[in-house]
Amino acid sequence: MVTAPQFALRCRCSFPPRHLAPMPTDLTAIPPARVLIVDDEPQIRRFLDISLRAQGYRVLQAGTAEEGLALLAGQGAELVVLDIGLPDRDGHEVLREIRQWSNVPVIMLTVRAGETEKVAALDAGANDYVTKPFGVQELMARIRALLRQAGAGSTVEESVFDDGRLHIHLGLREVTLNGEAVPLSRKEYALVALLLKHAGRVVTQPQLLRELWGPTHEEDTHYLRILVGKLRQKLQDDAAAPHYIVTEPGVGLRFIGVTR
Repeated sequence: MVTAPQFALRCRCSFPPRHLAPMPTDLTAIPPARVLIVDDEPQIRRFLDISLRAQGYRVLQAGTAEEGLALLAGQGAELVVLDIGLPDRDGHEVLREIRQWSNVPVIMLTVRAGETEKVAALDAGANDYVTKPFGVQELMARIRALLRQAGAGSTVEESVFDDGRLHIHLGLREVTLNGEAVPLSRKEYALVALLLKHAGRVVTQPQLLRELWGPTHEEDTHYLRILVGKLRQKLQDDAAAPHYIVTEPGVGLRFIGVTR
C-alpha cells in the first residue's frame, strides 16, 4: 500500500503527483465538481490544482480573499478550500461573509494545529479543517466525503423565492426580475440572502451591520441605508409601498415578499 507523502507548506514538490490513486468508481456518475482553492502560496495552489484535476475535478484558483470571493460569486463552486492566513483578509472573516449567501462546503487550511483554531474555524462555518502539512490523499478523501454529503442533503425549498416577478435562488446565486438578471454587488446579494433566510421576521440593524461589515460597524447605520437604497432601486421596490423589503423604524428590515 502506497502512502501519500505529507505536503509541507514550503516544500519542493514533484509535478504531476504520480502517487494519486484513481478516482473511486462510486463517483464516476457524478458530474465533475468545481473546487475553488483560496491560498496565497502559489506552490500549494499549483500542487492542489494538479492533484484535483488528476482526480477529475474542475479547479479555480485565487491568491487573495477578494479574488476568491469574486470567483465564488461569479463562477460558483461545489466546494472551497480556504486558507486561514490570507494576505488581505482573515480567513474566518472571509468564511463568515461566504456564509451570508452560500452553504457551499468549505475546508479550512492552516498551519496552526491548536484546538482553539479548530473551534474558531468550525464556529465560523467551516465544514472541515485540515492542518498543514497535510497528506494529499487525506484531503482528497475529505473533499469526496463533503461532496457526497452536499449531494445527499441538498434541498432548495428554503433557498428559493418566486412570486412570478422576482425570482431568487440562493443555491444558484441567481436573482432575476421579470425574467432579466439583476446585477447585484456582493454586499447587495449578501443582504438579499440574509433577509430571505429570515423571511417574515425582522432582522435587526445591529445584526445586519455585524453580518455584512463585521462587529466593529454595528453603529454605522448609514452603510445600511445606502445599501438598502441601492438594492431597492435594482429590485424596483418602492420604500413607501414595499413588496419585498420593509423597514421597521428603529429596529431593522424584514423580507415580506408580497405576491403580485
